[in-house]
Amino acid sequence: MRVALDLLGGDHAPDAVIDGALLAVDRDPAVEVVLVGPPAVAAALLAARGRSLPVVAARESVGMDEDPARGVRAKRDATVRTIHALVRSGSCDAAVSVGPTGAVLAGAVLTLGRISSRPAVAVVVPTAAGPVVLLDAGATSETTPEQLVSHAVLGTAYAQALGTAHPRVGLLNVGTEPGKGDQLRKDAFALLERAPVRFVGNVEGHDVPRGGPADVVVTDGFTGNVLLKAIEGASTQDLPRSALLLGVDGITVVGHGASDGEDVAACVAHAARLVGEGLLERLRATLNVGAA
Repeated sequence: MRVALDLLGGDHAPDAVIDGALLAVDRDPAVEVVLVGPPAVAAALLAARGRSLPVVAARESVGMDEDPARGVRAKRDATVRTIHALVRSGSCDAAVSVGPTGAVLAGAVLTLGRISSRPAVAVVVPTAAGPVVLLDAGATSETTPEQLVSHAVLGTAYAQALGTAHPRVGLLNVGTEPGKGDQLRKDAFALLERAPVRFVGNVEGHDVPRGGPADVVVTDGFTGNVLLKAIEGASTQDLPRSALLLGVDGITVVGHGASDGEDVAACVAHAARLVGEGLLERLRATLNVGAA
């Protein structure tokens, strides 16, 4: 199982990325990490640690201050394009980056294409009642009722791959009663009642960190990102620093920009697990989409 890892992504790159890559392969001999970045930089860091890993050359990165789509299109040698090119060619099974989410998403969409109309960032929030898949957590701030239904379908398949047999889907809203919320939420509620998912109605913000009413919670990316950061700020436990880009035609895990070596290793392990669970094939089958 080969995972393409962006050497230049993240606040603590490249050192944290190298350390995370080495931790990942030491912990799971079935996983091979392919570093994607400047070969001279990778060679020096690996030599300092007395180790070796395969390296694929890519010398550019897309920064936080750049427009993601424009940056990715302009920089053909960007790491966020190359990690996905390796997945598209079949050289690697998954891609991982802890760089800017927008740039990683743009690289994935441009290189791999989509299997849904609008990809979403899906985060697994651990709770006492079981894991809750929250999406969208930041891919886009604007959405439609139809796209929220697509998120529900994607999130259901993801939750099933993580071990929830019959995931319950909730719509994030200001109250649990039908008819609550703005027009987007009202229209989405009506569509979700007829969608091929186990829809349980509206859920509130506190239902995400507590768990219980739903296994999958869908919302727009702006609201989801605000909620996720509020949970991170209020939580007394360390939350997972990895998310999955759902809706692109490949397995791409994106981590928090402040990730350290342990976080990077966890992202690699998460990507490898999803490949092993056959998540992409499940998603294609659910959406009736053939392989690219």
